[in-house]
Amino acid sequence: MMRFERWPAIAVLGGIVSCLLSVGVAGQSTSAATDRTLAAPASFAGIADPAKRSAAYFTELGKVLTNPRCTNCHPATDRPRQGDSARLHQPPVFRGVDGFGLDSMRCTNCHRDSNFDPGHVPGHAGWHLAPAEMAWEGKTVSEICVQIKDPKRNGGRSLEDLIEHIGKDTLVGWAWAPGAGRTPAPGTQAQAGALVEAWVKSGAACP
Repeated sequence: MMRFERWPAIAVLGGIVSCLLSVGVAGQSTSAATDRTLAAPASFAGIADPAKRSAAYFTELGKVLTNPRCTNCHPATDRPRQGDSARLHQPPVFRGVDGFGLDSMRCTNCHRDSNFDPGHVPGHAGWHLAPAEMAWEGKTVSEICVQIKDPKRNGGRSLEDLIEHIGKDTLVGWAWAPGAGRTPAPGTQAQAGALVEAWVKSGAACP
């Protein structure tokens, strides 16, 4: 449920208008035509070369990382995107210094602790944009692989940290339960986590 009681009357009105503008766009998502499944690590056992097998794990994971559920919040600019077709966010919002929006338009003005499905407004307690150094919208799977291994561009995470982040982080997990009007990321979070783990343990080779 969206909680408006703690906002001043003017802020409430402004928030409602902004959210309704956002809803008008978010509810118009198109059906994604990509593969909705993820192969298990065991599916790649026939690849004899360890480096090629490792790269194959990441290529499969790339179905998730290049999906709008991820790239919309890992945008190439300071403005997020929305919907299956990755339209620019409406109303216009921007990253801000902390990733939670500008002072005049915070992410939490509309995005609450959980999805508000009657209005197609996604939600999570920590809703925010990925840091600018983690932007990968428009990049190839190979480019994302190199980037995501770099602690300077992945939030200071080790390879082992990536297993936990992708496989268990609840904000990442939202991608598989995005609410009404959005197509979930391929597979499940557990399957994505298994691919990351197999990739890391096999040498983290890039395609």
